[in-house]
Amino acid sequence: MPRPEPQRPLLRAPVRWYREMAHGLRPGRLIMGMTALTLTLLYAGDAGGAWHTPWYAVFPVLCTGVLLAATAGFARYTVRRRRSAIKASRENTEAPASTSGSQAMR
Repeated sequence: MPRPEPQRPLLRAPVRWYREMAHGLRPGRLIMGMTALTLTLLYAGDAGGAWHTPWYAVFPVLCTGVLLAATAGFARYTVRRRRSAIKASRENTEAPASTSGSQAMR
């Protein structure tokens, strides 16, 4: 008699996405997405005849979006690094490594 296959969860990918978002927002990716959406809407309006967008309009919009995304990403990185250092210092109630173990026996 063959063994039945174990059942896998049906919503595996969305659960992973939810867990990622539950851990924190990524502002750099949000800003880059908004920049791409802005450029898409600019050129879609030009293609539809609603307004005229010059071909070189992509450069200032894209450069500004990349600069803002990099700034937001760096700010998020520094805040997370600082929070983890503060959390680690609060949880550390043991003796420092230099006074315990083989390092003190020199």
